[in-house]
Amino acid sequence: MRIDGKLAGLAAFLDRGEQRVFHHTEVNNAYRGQGLSTVLIEQALADTKAQGRRIVAVCPAVAAFLGKHGGFADMTDPVTDETMDWLEEKFAKKG
Repeated sequence: MRIDGKLAGLAAFLDRGEQRVFHHTEVNNAYRGQGLSTVLIEQALADTKAQGRRIVAVCPAVAAFLGKHGGFADMTDPVTDETMDWLEEKFAKKG
């Protein structure tokens, strides 16, 4: 998410088949307290839905959003040990 050309926040994810695994969400300090994380997450999830992907919320902020907003329940998969192992392997390769 950019505001006036500056990076205000991000929702980080990796695609795994038909799933989009959200693993981190962050809003820069200068933009906190303005409700931007909700907007950011909602837009990221809407984009995921538009692409026909399923949501896996490893990120606590995305999981909390999903718990409060039922509009994405039909396209959300649980976080499994297999998903976590896959994610760990992806990050080990990058590190």
